[in-house]
Amino acid sequence: MDGDEQLLRGRVYGHDHDDPDPGPKAGRTYAELVGGPLDGLLLDIHGWRTEEVDDGVALTTELSRWPGGRALYDPRPGEPRAAGPGIACRFYYSGDTP
Repeated sequence: MDGDEQLLRGRVYGHDHDDPDPGPKAGRTYAELVGGPLDGLLLDIHGWRTEEVDDGVALTTELSRWPGGRALYDPRPGEPRAAGPGIACRFYYSGDTP
């Protein structure tokens, strides 16, 4: 099994750990979250425009510096992105906000 197949077995952000099917769905596009409190989760970015991906995200989590706050994740400028379903890019942790 290659690395991308192993990553696709990860949990998708927003799915509970006890969800019977918390993993990615075939035909969807995901960003891998790297570092910080949500490290290793996948974020469903299917249908996002390039500009939306470039803006990064602020994801609600009880695991941030401020419980109930948001963890900030951004793509790295110039990092290659894949087209189509599967893991298209990575978002890197850049801090927390209340």
